[in-house]
Amino acid sequence: MASIDSYFFLNPRRALGLAGFLFFLGAASGVQAGLFSDPDPNWAEGVVSYPEPPAESSLRQFFVSAASSNRFYLDERTLTVGDDGVIRYVLIVRTPGGAENVSFEGIRCATGERRIYALGRADGEWAPARRSEWEPIIDNAYNRPRAALAFDYFCDGPAPPRSAAEALRLLRQDRRRVTP
Repeated sequence: MASIDSYFFLNPRRALGLAGFLFFLGAASGVQAGLFSDPDPNWAEGVVSYPEPPAESSLRQFFVSAASSNRFYLDERTLTVGDDGVIRYVLIVRTPGGAENVSFEGIRCATGERRIYALGRADGEWAPARRSEWEPIIDNAYNRPRAALAFDYFCDGPAPPRSAAEALRLLRQDRRRVTP
């Protein structure tokens, strides 16, 4: 039985194909994470203040995925677009069993990143997130609400909405991606 080394070294086409695949795999993940080019290397995040706790009367449900039985809401009163280009909002996720998760988050369209600033407590107070760094928005089950907000509603490529009013207008429209 041939070893993996002989498999690639005896067939240069296979070795070249593997090298190309690994290069593009690495490049794709780097681009998604915004690692190859930051549109503004001097970017600095603005001052962030926690919003008021969410109010039932201002919740806007939005579509995330037909595969999830959870319901997803954004508190319209908390939606802002900062001078730093970050869209900030309160996200509420409700499960069919009645559990509720509340978080104060931000999306940076220019780099395709998201950040969780704080988690809502039952008493209406905010608890700072233990891990609150900018991270790439990866379209998986956990991050799907953020991916939906960023890519289906708010971000026009790397450009954020110009204002909170425009962000609200986009949220109220159904801009879901159509998949073949």
